[in-house]
Amino acid sequence: MKHGLGTGLLALTIALMGGVGSARADFWSEAGAKFKGVTLHGVTESTPPSNYVKDVLAKQFEEKTGIKVELETTSWDQMYDKAIKDMEAKTGIYDMVYIEQDIVYAYLQRNFLTDITKTLADDPSLKAPTFDEKNFTTFANDFRGTGDHLFGVPMEAFIKIYLYRTDLFNDPAIKEAFKKETGKDLAPAKTHEDYTEIAEFFTKYGKDKGQELWGTTSQAHTGHPASWYEYVESVAPTFGVYNWGIDADKNYAASVANGGTMNSDKAKAALKYFLHLRDIAPPESASSTWSEVATTFAAGRAAQGLVYGENAAWIASDASKSKVVGNVGVALPPLSDGVMADAESGKGYIGYYDGGAFGVPVSAKNQEAALLFLQYIGQDSVQSDWAVAAPRITNTATYDDPKVTEMDAKLGGYYTMLKNDGKLFAGAPKYPFHAQVRETVAPIFYRILTGEVDPDEGLDEMATAAEGELTNLGYRK
Repeated sequence: MKHGLGTGLLALTIALMGGVGSARADFWSEAGAKFKGVTLHGVTESTPPSNYVKDVLAKQFEEKTGIKVELETTSWDQMYDKAIKDMEAKTGIYDMVYIEQDIVYAYLQRNFLTDITKTLADDPSLKAPTFDEKNFTTFANDFRGTGDHLFGVPMEAFIKIYLYRTDLFNDPAIKEAFKKETGKDLAPAKTHEDYTEIAEFFTKYGKDKGQELWGTTSQAHTGHPASWYEYVESVAPTFGVYNWGIDADKNYAASVANGGTMNSDKAKAALKYFLHLRDIAPPESASSTWSEVATTFAAGRAAQGLVYGENAAWIASDASKSKVVGNVGVALPPLSDGVMADAESGKGYIGYYDGGAFGVPVSAKNQEAALLFLQYIGQDSVQSDWAVAAPRITNTATYDDPKVTEMDAKLGGYYTMLKNDGKLFAGAPKYPFHAQVRETVAPIFYRILTGEVDPDEGLDEMATAAEGELTNLGYRK
């Protein structure tokens, strides 16, 4: 008995010592110990993925490290304004900032961001054993700079998808009515002509039935960059107009006269398509940004639409916010002839691959502690719950997680589409002059939307203005 008891006590002692050793060896508690009392401050756009970081991951990180995280979630324009002003003035208000894929090249050019790869290599004590840059999808390549070094840890990545109401598209009476009116079977559109026909049908159907139902969504705010982005990133590419119509290989030409496509026949057809859909969309479309388009679809007010994938999960599964739960289908956007071939060959793309990362400004006061937080949210282990809460995937292992595959079925195969067809989409062109050109041409675009300028003339103006700004910036020689 004594021998047995001794063996048991020895085993228990070893187990307890092992537990103590494991606790002492826990990277997060040990790494966080030297930053006791530190509070990290960050700024990001108020989106489902960012809100998950604020409400869930920040609290987990604080529990494990003792480092508090205060993440300010605000509007898209305020987020940019606050981050840029802080980094320009080097005031160090923010220890981490959200970097959207389209603005990172300007930030890199201005040396705003800390080199994450180099910093972690220079100080191995900061490197978390569960963080590995190789775990990211290829989307992380959009946040690499000199030497292929990482300057931002991806926190969201999604494609702009074609959502449609399966309850409407599968309704026998509606299918029969559509067939009678068009001579075609009702199915998700493959071409712009198909999409327009479906949109017109459902807008008329809603009116005839006295229902609050229209045929399409439209992100057509008359004074917000969201409408311009909708056109250049989501609509124009489906007509074969890529990279905003600017050709970097032709002296950054924008106009057809100089070799660009910003005011090409394809661009003009794309804009007229956009305007027509806006006119038969719900009345709130003229004041809709990316957020309002999602709420319009979730409210059951549109039969189909292009919606940012980050909103797909709550639209398809959260009955407290969405009236179309269980009735959401996903498809690729409608395309013109040749666009799919361009995308498959790498010459073009079929739509927008959006997303962002968190970076650490070189002016940050708590760079080391901030890098710990970025590594925490970049681990494989926190990704699956995050992906289910907000449909974003940044780590390759996330696709095969059981929770994610279950949600994929509820989303009509959105994650499968992201995995298999994500390569057909593209982010914004790698232009350091992104903001300057946008601010130059967007006001002209708004005047087109309000009817002050004819669409064809407006695109001619935009092409001329873009080339003027690129000349002023030194890109056009």
